Amino acid sequence: MRYMMTYDMMETIRNTNQWLGATASAIASYPQFSMVPNPAFNWMAAWGEVTERTFQRMVAKPDWGIRTFTCEDGKDHLVEATTVLERPFGDLVHFRVNGREEQPRKVLLVAPMSGHYATLLRSTVKSLLVDCEVYITDWHNARDIPVSEGKFDVEDYTLYLVDFMKELGPETHVVAVCQPAPLALAATAYLAELDPQAQPSTLTLIGGPVDPDATPTEVTDFGRRVTMGQLEETMIQRVGFKYKGVGRMVYPGLLQLASFMSMNAERHSKAFSNQIHRVIRGEASDQDAHNRFYDEYLAVMDMTAEFYLSTVERIFKEREIAQNEFVVNGHKVDIGKITDVAVKTVEGANDDISAPGQCIAALELCSGLPQNKKASHVEPGAGHYGIFAGRSWRDNIRPLVIEFMNENSRKPKRRAANKNKVA
Repeated sequence: MRYMMTYDMMETIRNTNQWLGATASAIASYPQFSMVPNPAFNWMAAWGEVTERTFQRMVAKPDWGIRTFTCEDGKDHLVEATTVLERPFGDLVHFRVNGREEQPRKVLLVAPMSGHYATLLRSTVKSLLVDCEVYITDWHNARDIPVSEGKFDVEDYTLYLVDFMKELGPETHVVAVCQPAPLALAATAYLAELDPQAQPSTLTLIGGPVDPDATPTEVTDFGRRVTMGQLEETMIQRVGFKYKGVGRMVYPGLLQLASFMSMNAERHSKAFSNQIHRVIRGEASDQDAHNRFYDEYLAVMDMTAEFYLSTVERIFKEREIAQNEFVVNGHKVDIGKITDVAVKTVEGANDDISAPGQCIAALELCSGLPQNKKASHVEPGAGHYGIFAGRSWRDNIRPLVIEFMNENSRKPKRRAANKNKVA
């Protein structure tokens, strides 16, 4: 599997299906066919439209789509996504609301690098923009990063988070969603030992596998069953000639998407069949429920091979974070060194990816943290997506997280009085 030919073959199949969809849509739309009373042409045009859009999405990074924000003055203010810190494998992006006073809460939203773009957290960003200055980690697609930029594994990811936290300062509230939860915890502990003044005020971990074995799921079972050799042989490919990262070893987004789709193949097939019929009836639109969901779901990115493999081996198999044995850049991280960063965990009762118990394990690892700086919440009836982007997040979890931030915000240090000052 580790050949450019395999990668290019997958891209060729995707490109061919996109072309077939465009061709079918164009042919069936010829004016003379409208004189033929045969619904097959309508079906052909609809199938082509849905197919072309489906396969085109897979190589397009979704737009943030956050254009304006209505502030307390009742006016719509433009929102500008500006890059604060630029790195080869990911940037620190700030959503600046033009014309609005800087908000007292500075939030760093740590997006997962698990096959989808950071835009997956679009609704989370919107909900936090109400009363926060929002920053997010915007990870790059590995296929677009030249080999000359070097490797990127879980240690590099952790050091990126360290740099981002240093850039934003100690008043920052970090919110890590899903996959980066254990690495955000490690980055905070790293700062606690080596640069305590740069630690964030709070750390909120949402549905992350801090201890994957605490509550086994299909994801953790897969990590146990498959050997590293099998993963490297079957999942890793070299980027083909079409992209800047030609020759880089990656876990292709298209391969991961195929795995995602196969898990619920019947449901996805039905969804696309229904969409074709909606197009025929003239009921579909660019912003209908189907397109809103699949525009994001199908937009996948490649991960560097070393990041994917080190995540499986060190986080899931060896459980280095769970056992407090994680090493970053030659330094053994001690999570017990976190003593004044308030830590909160959020889990969904129905989460089948990071089941309840996996994330709350972080609190036990924070052995040096007082109990009054620890908090946890399990949202009843919520699945994995709902705890950071659904109704459960908006109605229940977000208010709790904001309250947690308010209670544990760092107060500005008072300047010491000048004892030599003459009264």
